[in-house]
Amino acid sequence: MSSLKVRNSNLENVLIIEPATIYEDFRGSYVETYNEDLYQEAGIDIKFVQDDVSTSAKNVLRGIHGDAETYKLISCPYGRIYLVIVNCDTQSKNFGQWESFSLSAPSKTQILAPPKHGVAHLVLSDVALFSYKQSTYYNRAGQFSYRYDDSRFGIFWPTRTPILSERDSHAEG
Repeated sequence: MSSLKVRNSNLENVLIIEPATIYEDFRGSYVETYNEDLYQEAGIDIKFVQDDVSTSAKNVLRGIHGDAETYKLISCPYGRIYLVIVNCDTQSKNFGQWESFSLSAPSKTQILAPPKHGVAHLVLSDVALFSYKQSTYYNRAGQFSYRYDDSRFGIFWPTRTPILSERDSHAEG
């Protein structure tokens, strides 16, 4: 059994994960996106209870959303996204720190975002799939939301004209 390649990001408790099993040939590719034993061997002992996928078109920006309890294991199995993780723990000395990641089908990279961190993504390709495993069941009432352009964060976004939902257009900040 192969092992995962796990490294720390610049944000505390945010991990960058390269899947252990990737097979590619003339027909396409195969990726094992989750294997509980391998994740536990790598020190990631989180029980995931729900999987979610969103499909979006180019320039759609979703987020910044999160809650105080949920870990999210994020990937982009189709297309390309610009992912931003923000420390939204108002009690943390690192509140407002953020990091961006480029996720795509060819890269196969995953990002593990801890609780109290907001997640947002911008679709860079014509269409993209945003896939994530959650350690809790979805509870919109328990979530926080910040505007993508909240001045406290100063996030760089590679677009001037994002397509936003009603929720994201009216988020805090």
